[in-house]
Amino acid sequence: MKLVLLTALGVGGATVIGALIGFIFKKISHKFSDIVLSFAAGVMLAAAVIGLVLPSLEYGGKYKLIITIVGIFAGALCLNVIDKIVPHLHKLIGTDIEEHGDSSLSKVLLFVTAIAIHNLPEGIAAGVGFGSGDTAQALMIAGGIALQNIPEGMVIIGPMLASGVKPGKTFVIAMITGLIEVVGTLIGYFAVSIASAILPFALAFAGGTMLYVISDEMIPETHAHGSERGATYALLVGFCIMLVSDVLLG
Repeated sequence: MKLVLLTALGVGGATVIGALIGFIFKKISHKFSDIVLSFAAGVMLAAAVIGLVLPSLEYGGKYKLIITIVGIFAGALCLNVIDKIVPHLHKLIGTDIEEHGDSSLSKVLLFVTAIAIHNLPEGIAAGVGFGSGDTAQALMIAGGIALQNIPEGMVIIGPMLASGVKPGKTFVIAMITGLIEVVGTLIGYFAVSIASAILPFALAFAGGTMLYVISDEMIPETHAHGSERGATYALLVGFCIMLVSDVLLG
């Protein structure tokens, strides 16, 4: 339990680390952000497949294929519904806030709320990973999500400061978005601990949410500013590093 709690704090704390970087470098170049985010996408892709989807098949029993496929689509559809209610990063950063210079407080708060809402299922994915009993794979999943949270934390700061939010309040808001991820991690862990029968579906569901985030948000965002080649190789590097880690830790 102590390891789960520390991991939850690490996953949520990654957003805070990104926020601190955002304070230091208020204007992060698109190229740098794209490379970092794409590397995180590669890490998350490997973590989703190796740490969530494949274990779902392993624990799924007689109907493992059906359970895993349904779980993946259920996770993706869940985030799709959330996107209909609150658009996420590439829909907000790339249009209203950055390109048109619109720093109105309402749009910035919508932007931060979007990050917070999407952090909950990502946290759940980190927590569910521990349900398989494979600590190494669970840490791999959490590490991939934490890496993705760093650039998210970085991009929170600029828009809020530009809209007139005081630095102290800006940092507190960034911490809250990270705290939501901590809550999600604990929810995921306790859910599969209490009802182990749901583990195969929960693993696939968590994998589906991660695959959705990678395909719908991270890859489009990293390929939208002219850094496609670098972003592609950064994704491959992140993916291969996780493969190597899985082999060495397996």
